[in-house]
Amino acid sequence: MPSLADVLQALDGWYPPSTAESWDAVGLTCGDPAAQVERILLAVDCVPATVAEAVESGAQLLVTHHPLLLTGVHGVPATDPKGGLVHRMIRAGVAHFVAHTNADVATDGVSQALARCLELTAIAPLAPDPAPALDHLTVYVPAEDCDRLIAALTEAGAGAVGNYDQCTFTVSGLGSYRPLPGADPADGEIGVLTRKAEQAVSVVLPRHRRSAVLAAMRQAHPYEEVAFTLAEQPRLDAATGTGRIGVLAEPMTLRDFTGYVAARLPGTAWGVRAAGRPEQLIRTVAVCGGSGASYTELARARGADAYLTSDLKHHPTVEAVTERTGAAGGADIPMALVDAAHWATEWPWLPVAADLLRRQFGGVEVGVSTVVTDPWTVHAG
Repeated sequence: MPSLADVLQALDGWYPPSTAESWDAVGLTCGDPAAQVERILLAVDCVPATVAEAVESGAQLLVTHHPLLLTGVHGVPATDPKGGLVHRMIRAGVAHFVAHTNADVATDGVSQALARCLELTAIAPLAPDPAPALDHLTVYVPAEDCDRLIAALTEAGAGAVGNYDQCTFTVSGLGSYRPLPGADPADGEIGVLTRKAEQAVSVVLPRHRRSAVLAAMRQAHPYEEVAFTLAEQPRLDAATGTGRIGVLAEPMTLRDFTGYVAARLPGTAWGVRAAGRPEQLIRTVAVCGGSGASYTELARARGADAYLTSDLKHHPTVEAVTERTGAAGGADIPMALVDAAHWATEWPWLPVAADLLRRQFGGVEVGVSTVVTDPWTVHAG
């Protein structure tokens, strides 16, 4: 069985803590990294009901989206509601881990899961993160030294693309040079033009590794003077970011789309409500799991016909559907807003994260909480 440390390493890889907002509290709340993990439970909230479910199911780890201790505390006495939960988990041997805003922006994160739940196509981040800054290096090396140079570049951090390393492109050619007085050529004579079979090796590298890669290149290269070109690649959009935007398989009216969302999301007393013309046709949809009101105007600018999120307020919603125009295609039609329960828009992420854990740790039992922790419990029409 894996240790808690093994599971945390995997979770941090999928949901890097460095991508969380500065105000957030992600990572391990309590637990011993050396403990063995046989069962994991995932839930949106760390509340008495989900802690009880974790304890009763025999889980050694409770993973939640929302933090238990979001604001700073100076103690966790058992007499405090949150402190009491910490004590109960520690006594039962249940560790608690949080993936919050870092899970929101992840490739397989909260908004991505929400978009897939609606079966959107051509899904892309609504507010994409910038991709890491990259350099493009081409170095010219004698053919017999090519493999050694590539190994050195790889060791220094070049040639990594996604889940691949040693990614290079090599072209054969003929290099020429004439050593001048004072030179110490590895091959050739002073004053004599030398022509030699060489390879042009091209790699990409993280910009922050530039100095290390160039130093490794010079160390591994046989020539006294190394011929190379180095260029900064433009910053592109990453696959991560806040929210998602995509296209429905078939257009439908806002009235029908609202019912479709309600049918696809887990049921709550809150339900799903929409602001806009009921017969407005919806094709392009933007989504943001949780509280995404601040991205309303960006969704409009990206051409969404409807924007699904949570916790929308009255006045911004009135303005959005009565004063703002210019939806997809430049039509003079306000973008519709669809408001669902906060918990319901984030729950679809749980089965996705559970599946990642099952595939990574085949012998571990991974469950998704069946407890509805949406705080709204009564609705009267």
